Amino acid sequence: MASEFKIVRRVEFSDTDMAGIMHFSNFFRYMETAEHAFFRSLGLSIHTRIGDQLISWPRVHVECKYLRPLRFEDEVEVHLILREKRNRSLVYNFIFRKLGLSTSEIVAQGAMTTICAVCEPASGQMSAVPIPDEIGSLLEVAPPEMLEEREISL
Repeated sequence: MASEFKIVRRVEFSDTDMAGIMHFSNFFRYMETAEHAFFRSLGLSIHTRIGDQLISWPRVHVECKYLRPLRFEDEVEVHLILREKRNRSLVYNFIFRKLGLSTSEIVAQGAMTTICAVCEPASGQMSAVPIPDEIGSLLEVAPPEMLEEREISL
């Protein structure tokens, strides 16, 4: 069972703004990229077909606290931590670390809440449903000591 996942990204020129720093909105894209990679690491997709149902994970809350800027060519580790697994939703914490020659520093902290939903392709309607066992059995909430160290306060 998995409770965390890490991915490394390089800040692309197109990720930066006129000041040469990574635009704030791209932190949200990086969180989403880490979430998708986490699901793939479990043999799943963010859109998973279980029987005749298409399961999806729409966001209901996202936040980010910025501590230091990232610039073009910086390498950043995005650390996803599963903070809560509820009946119909998942809550993640994200830690962004700028990777350097010998050290890494936290540059941002984020959080995301997603709900498990059935998607009706014809109508586009979504309905919250309990997390299927095929998915929930692969997920484990991070241990308290990991969460204590990385709890964000916005």
